[in-house]
Amino acid sequence: MENLPAIAPFQRRLDELNARMAEPSFYTAARAAAEVTREQQKLAALVGDWRAHEKLSHDLAELHALLRDPAADAGLRELATAELPAATARVTALREAVLRAMIPPDPADSRNTVLEIRAGTGGEEATLFAAELARAYQRYADTRGWRVEPTGSSVSERGGYKEAGFLVSGADVYRQLKFESGVHRVQRVPVTEGGGRIHTSTVTVAVLPEADEVDVKLDPQDLEISVMRASGPGGQGVNTTDSAVRIVHRPSGLTVYCADGRSQQKNKASALAVLRARLLKQQEDAALASYAARRRGQIGTGDRSERIRTYNFPQSRVTDHRVGLTLHSLPQVMEGAFDPLIAALQRADFEEKLAALGTAR
Repeated sequence: MENLPAIAPFQRRLDELNARMAEPSFYTAARAAAEVTREQQKLAALVGDWRAHEKLSHDLAELHALLRDPAADAGLRELATAELPAATARVTALREAVLRAMIPPDPADSRNTVLEIRAGTGGEEATLFAAELARAYQRYADTRGWRVEPTGSSVSERGGYKEAGFLVSGADVYRQLKFESGVHRVQRVPVTEGGGRIHTSTVTVAVLPEADEVDVKLDPQDLEISVMRASGPGGQGVNTTDSAVRIVHRPSGLTVYCADGRSQQKNKASALAVLRARLLKQQEDAALASYAARRRGQIGTGDRSERIRTYNFPQSRVTDHRVGLTLHSLPQVMEGAFDPLIAALQRADFEEKLAALGTAR
C-alpha cells in the first residue's frame, strides 16, 4: 500500500492553532475563536488518524512477515491469519479518512443552492421533460429533508417548463447537487409523436451556490427594479396585485424575474438571491477559466455545453457520461433516486483530488 502524504504541514498548522488557543485573549472574539477551535479539532483528528494508520500499517506488515516465515510457530500463524482481515480493513478505513481530511473542502458545499432548469432543443417535448426533471429533484430534496422554494417559471402550452428556478435550502445542498450542472438528454417517444418514433431532446440544468451579501456586493445604483402583475396561471389573487419583481443588473446585463411568491417583498428577496448566485458564478467562472481549459477530468467542468447524462425511456436506462455509469432504473431515478449517480460522481471527484495531492490509489 502506498504511503500517505507527509503529515508535517498539517502538524505545523495544528501547533500554530494550539499556541493561539493558549493565549489569554483567545476567547475575547467569540466568532473567531469558534472558527479556530473547529479547525483545530479537525486537524487534531487528522493527525491522530494519520499516526494510528502508521502504527497499524507497521503491525500489518509484521503480520504479513509472520505468515511468510516458514519457521514461525503454527499457533502464531493461525492467530495472524485470524487477525489479518480486521487489521487490513482498519488500515484501509483510516487511510480513506486521512486522505479525505487532507483534501481542502469546497467552501460552498454547505451552502443553499439556486437550481435553474431550462428546456433546450426539442421544442414542446423538452419543456415536458424539464418539468419532469424538476419534479424528480423535488422528490430527491424531500428525501433529504430540504426545503424547495420556486423563484419563477415560464410554462409551456402543454404544462411543461420553458424555464424554472428554485431555491433549495438544507444541509449540504450544494455538495449533493453541484455535479448536476450541464446538459441532460432525454430519448423517448414524445406524446406529440403519432408515428412512434424516438426523439432526442435536451434540458440544461444550472446549480449555483447561494451567495451571501459579503460575497457579492450589489450597488443599488446598478439595479433597475420593476414591479408588475404576475402573468400566467396561478392561485387566487396571483394576478390582482403588483407582486412580480424584475431586476436588471446594468453592469452585467443579467435579468431576474420572480413572481411565485404572493408578496412583492418575498419576490424581491428571491430575485436578489438568484442575482447574487448568478454573479458569484460569473466571478468563479472567470477566475477558473484558464484552469478549466487545462482540467478535463472524469467530472469535467460542469459547463452547460457538456452533455452529462442521458435518460433513455425505451430501455429504462440512465447513463452518466462523465463516469461511464449506466443504471437500468430510470423509473426510480425519475422518482428522485439520484443517490447512486451522485455517489459515483463524488467518488470520481475524490479520486481526481487525490491525484492532485500526488497520491496514488
